[in-house]
Amino acid sequence: MTPALLRAGQFLRGLAGWRAALAAFGAGIVSACAFPPLDVFPAFVLAIAALVLLLDGAAVQPRPVLRAALVGWAFGFGQFMAGMHWIFYPFLVDPVEHAWEIPFAALLFPGGLALFPMFACIAARLYWRTGASRIFMLALCYAVAEWLRGHVLTGLPWNLPAYGWGASLAVLQSSAVIGAYGLSLLTVLFGASLAELFAAPRKLALPLALTALFAALWLGGELRLAAEPTTYVAGVRVRLVQPDVPQDEKYVRSLVARNWQTLIDLSTRHASASPTVIIWPEAAPPVLLQRTPEALDDISVLTGARRTLVTGNQRVDFDGSGKRRFFNSLFVFGPGGRLAATYDKFHLVPFGEYLPLEAMLRRLGITKLVGFPGSFASGDGPHTVKVPGAPDAGPLICYEILFPGAVIGESRPGWLINVTDDSWFGPWAGPQQHFLAARVRAIEEGLPVARAANTGISGMIDPVGRTIATLGLDLRGDVDTRLPKALMPTPYAEIGDLGFALLAAFAGALVWLLARK
Repeated sequence: MTPALLRAGQFLRGLAGWRAALAAFGAGIVSACAFPPLDVFPAFVLAIAALVLLLDGAAVQPRPVLRAALVGWAFGFGQFMAGMHWIFYPFLVDPVEHAWEIPFAALLFPGGLALFPMFACIAARLYWRTGASRIFMLALCYAVAEWLRGHVLTGLPWNLPAYGWGASLAVLQSSAVIGAYGLSLLTVLFGASLAELFAAPRKLALPLALTALFAALWLGGELRLAAEPTTYVAGVRVRLVQPDVPQDEKYVRSLVARNWQTLIDLSTRHASASPTVIIWPEAAPPVLLQRTPEALDDISVLTGARRTLVTGNQRVDFDGSGKRRFFNSLFVFGPGGRLAATYDKFHLVPFGEYLPLEAMLRRLGITKLVGFPGSFASGDGPHTVKVPGAPDAGPLICYEILFPGAVIGESRPGWLINVTDDSWFGPWAGPQQHFLAARVRAIEEGLPVARAANTGISGMIDPVGRTIATLGLDLRGDVDTRLPKALMPTPYAEIGDLGFALLAAFAGALVWLLARK
């Protein structure tokens, strides 16, 4: 044991009160450095090791459960504040209406998400024992809390621990078997095991075993990547259009014609490329297509005799009582502008597309961020839709791509189409984190993902997560690419989160056995 590691471990274990909370907050910030755009993959596992040492200290101090709760919450607050700092950007789209809410969002958003690691630390502390059992206990509780974060109150599985391996496509290949939640559990377990390096006497067995495990995952991933070269669907050429229209200019009446013409121009230039499928981003048309026959005429010309257009747009209909409902939708227009399919977003963004407790919050002056009357209605997806001239597709609008195991409809498609407007996520970290999530969904399902974003990142992702073609942030243009072929269904596509459940059960069994021993 080197003296420096021993002193660092003793220092963290000896912290109490606000000093322990401050150290946990700092460790949370460090953990966020593992996610895009920094992709410093050791940051997350080292931060988890620090969390274990702080919980070790809490265990021998008065009111250990309360101290563990404080450490866990401070760790989560630091991670979500740093990793999701872009959350205030949506409030600047209409600053007159929403800028006053920024301080509340900056505190309440990461503070609310921090409750999940807090409860993980509380649960772990209740069964905290010296030795390796505490390592498995924290990993189990933390991973279960992350699964709950992806499901409770519609869920927000953004920046899962698995995404800390974004710099290693090979390690991410393991998500084809155990999914992002399973890889998250192993990642937290690896990080927690490193706490053993900061203790005396030296305990190397568990850290070395976990290091060997991730070395094996990396090697297996490299072999999988080598064994699965990208192959393409014959006769399908895709154009991804990225109009780069600022959010605050999209629906300005005087700019509607300009914004519409931008979409048409980007779709028709480079005629020699002759795409068979054109994809526009979420809510790309600045008009309601159902109510704008002139736009539908332009689409008829654009699609001609052989092309298909896929675009996001709002949709309106009426329920059984005659009440008007708006949907955030995706339309598939076949040759001649014939409407071939419609898909309604089913996973809506709280406070963005609908307002929880709407009547009460409106009285407080709080409105949703998307400037549409009332809340959007929810679709009944996911679904698989027909795309003329291409394999059936699984449409996903915006952050629907975030949810492991919830992206495939009634039948397995040949590809996923993700239309999004990442201008809501700021100009830097948010869109890159969103794009990484799309790559992991491709790996999990063994399906290519075509992604069209208003301001970036647009691109084609093959079924093992390689980026085949891309157009970066804040660029106006188009990407012409072929469509990769889907793989056979992956183990994760067949069993979903059962692999994660088995890993969690195994970790729980080890906790029991090690604690008895």
